[in-house]
Amino acid sequence: MKVTLDPERCVGAGHCVLSAATVFDQDETDGIVLLLDPEPAAHLADAVLEAADLCPARAILVTTPGGRPA
Repeated sequence: MKVTLDPERCVGAGHCVLSAATVFDQDETDGIVLLLDPEPAAHLADAVLEAADLCPARAILVTTPGGRPA
């Protein structure tokens, strides 16, 4: 699994951090998402997919190793 971000779309809601705190963080100054781990371990897949699903701005893209959307 590979995670990419579009920080310009982020609205700083923080759902990603609540879902997968070892993969995402927020900038302390503006609350915009930060990617801590672009290739998280398999055991984090459900949490990362939940983060992407809950993101109100659709700023998180999760793809499979083959490059298809997860």
